Amino acid sequence: MPRNEPTEGTDEWGEGRSPKRRKAVRYAVPVAVAGVAAATIGLVPAFAGSGSPDLPKISAKDLIAKIASSDVQQLSGTVRVTTDLGLPSLPGMGGAAGSFGGGRGGEQGGKSDDGASAAPQSKLMELASGAHTLRVAVDGPDKQRVSIVDKAAEYSLVHNGKEVWAYDSGSNTAVHSTGAGRHGDRHHAPKDLPGDLKNATPQDLAKQALKAAGDTTSVTVDGTAKVAGRDAYQLLIKPKQAASTVGSIRVAVDAANGTPLKFTLTPKSGGPAAVDVGYTNVDFAKPDAGLFSFTPPKGAKVVDGDKERAKAEREHGKQGKDFGARKGAEDFKKGLGGLNVVGKGWTSIATIKGTGSGLPSGKGQGAGGDAGKFLDSLGDKVSGSFGTGRVFSTRLVNALITDNGTVYVGAVDKQALIDAADAAK
Repeated sequence: MPRNEPTEGTDEWGEGRSPKRRKAVRYAVPVAVAGVAAATIGLVPAFAGSGSPDLPKISAKDLIAKIASSDVQQLSGTVRVTTDLGLPSLPGMGGAAGSFGGGRGGEQGGKSDDGASAAPQSKLMELASGAHTLRVAVDGPDKQRVSIVDKAAEYSLVHNGKEVWAYDSGSNTAVHSTGAGRHGDRHHAPKDLPGDLKNATPQDLAKQALKAAGDTTSVTVDGTAKVAGRDAYQLLIKPKQAASTVGSIRVAVDAANGTPLKFTLTPKSGGPAAVDVGYTNVDFAKPDAGLFSFTPPKGAKVVDGDKERAKAEREHGKQGKDFGARKGAEDFKKGLGGLNVVGKGWTSIATIKGTGSGLPSGKGQGAGGDAGKFLDSLGDKVSGSFGTGRVFSTRLVNALITDNGTVYVGAVDKQALIDAADAAK
């Protein structure tokens, strides 16, 4: 069976969740991938009784119910995250070693006055490419710890009651917050701050994939496997919509307690998984209390996150520059005429209305011409009743940018983007 090898254990500690409440520790994968994972699902009766280990038969419906009813609130373990979206490797935008953990990037960030190198938002793109090791631990909704570990550095986020610490060893910078912001603001509430890095644990990715029921997807139980030394059923999710670029999603579910242990998303085009997130070891015993205590190392620069947030709010409105990524995104969308979603399920396409000026043309001389020629080398020129534009592709997500600046993006093939643009005329 594709992408379903047993995963060997290690000696590191790891993450968990608090079901039916806010998830304890979450990470970011590209928004489009998370959106695809949240596509609606139609249940197809199937049973798991073959493969290794030998487990009792269970239907897809009952396995999903087992996931939903899982109430694991304490665990520790190691999560391996591998992402291969086919994005170009650009200078300064490499993996974690280049952007925060490789010493230089972190040291450079350490010169910042606002602790940006240690802010959770600065880590959102770390998991968008390459392989990363996460060590996580959870003891209920008020105690979580997660570390992103690379060869040269480590980034840690520690939540213990009202106290939240974020520490980047590459820059030796720590940000301390008490969650003293406005009630209901997820960026300010201490229970939610670890969620700024979200949607890259097997549990949360599985929750996105099983968010609703519908007729756009088939779901079967496709055999069993050993993951992190534990017996697991394998839930296989496949789009029914031909235009989707997603081939399948495979979720390994702990046979004993219903915890998703591994999440694998494979593109329709084949090859390695685009997103592969799984525990390499996991322990459901109560983690050591010392894991949730943090003292900045000697010589570390300590930034008062509450003061920085208040300062940013004064300068940039209700949501600050660094702590207000959501507000910035809203302003960006408003400036482009707003974000809309067309289609449904796996073929949903996000659209941002253009302002009349699209990408630079390859015609002419000078900087504009050079930029246009560069873009021509990356994107495919397309045309339709909407006019003309370019399609930029990855292994999973494609985007059409028309010559008037309107953007269509989704985990769909090129023709689906062109059809959406034509339909909007």
